[in-house]
Amino acid sequence: MTDIVMLLTVFVLAIYVGFAVITKVPPTLHTPLMSGSNAISGITIIGSVVLAGALHEAPLAKLLATVAVAFATINVVGGFLVTHRMLKMFKRK
Repeated sequence: MTDIVMLLTVFVLAIYVGFAVITKVPPTLHTPLMSGSNAISGITIIGSVVLAGALHEAPLAKLLATVAVAFATINVVGGFLVTHRMLKMFKRK
């Protein structure tokens, strides 16, 4: 029971700190930060593909790894699309 309380405490603190940090970022930096998060999502994709392809993992772990691959891929593609759109705004006509 103590482990669950500790993990829940860390989770709630991570939500609070993440929200506090994100709300203090000026809007002009959101798109470059999204581009940087593509690298982190790429690491997530690699880890979840490795876990999904493991031979002796539990079915729940494989399911969660597959979901992680899908969401991280959406994040990477969305980040690249937003970055491409932002860079297109600065091209000369």
